Amino acid sequence: MTAAAHRPWLLLAPALVLLAVLLVAPMLVMTAYSFFEYVDIGVERPAFELKNWADFLRDPYYHYGLAKTARVALISTVASVVLGYVPALVIASTRSRGRWLLMLLLLLPFWISFVIRTMSWIQVLGANGLINAVLISLGLIDAPLELLYREAAVVMGLVHFLLPFTILNIFVALEGIDANLVPAARTLGASSFQAFLQVTLPLSLPGVATAALLAFVLAAGSYVTPLILGGPGDFLFGNLIYSAVMTELNWPLGATLAIALTVILAALLLIYNRFFGVDRLARGLS
Repeated sequence: MTAAAHRPWLLLAPALVLLAVLLVAPMLVMTAYSFFEYVDIGVERPAFELKNWADFLRDPYYHYGLAKTARVALISTVASVVLGYVPALVIASTRSRGRWLLMLLLLLPFWISFVIRTMSWIQVLGANGLINAVLISLGLIDAPLELLYREAAVVMGLVHFLLPFTILNIFVALEGIDANLVPAARTLGASSFQAFLQVTLPLSLPGVATAALLAFVLAAGSYVTPLILGGPGDFLFGNLIYSAVMTELNWPLGATLAIALTVILAALLLIYNRFFGVDRLARGLS
């Protein structure tokens, strides 16, 4: 091969090395750990056995965790996409100088710790929180409502976390639509709502799909939000991984659950790539 043919690989070499060290190698180590034998708390023995995978495949508790995770992640994803579409459309449609302020407000949550943003919901949903304080002061209730440590609280926390990501991805799709298409539809007799339904919405669907995929993956892998806002039964699959690794110190089982969740989410990514292409996801994250 000539020097010119080697040049792309030389340019990609630093990124490929980082990917191999920071992504591929840890995944290989976790995969190997999933076949280790659990001996005692924090003690495992190298042995190629399928017990951990058999426990995952046979135990209905893990199946329930997967089903619950899929349901909560799906609800959070739909809510995030629906709630995020309007702000994305407003930002994309704004041509005034105040547009930078809207973008600043959109990016502002990224400057605050995710844990702090999640814990702030305790002051909103708690027994002495904002909602109960307002309802009691208005005389609508006599005793505080139990809003915290429920699945609904977990969904609210996840939506709060996911909204900036969904808005940004939908905004990128809306920003890429030719600005002349809507005026052309209006000149052909379409109303503003008809132009939105027949032009803007269909052309923005790839961005909506990107936002939905990213939101679902982030929600499915979350464990902090259920840990802070959920009750004992409001766990997600990430909490099972956290419990196996940090509480039980059963690293082989934790590695098995982590690899299983990764494979499931990777399958969703392959399905997305089949219909939309991963390049759209990369543009949405750039």
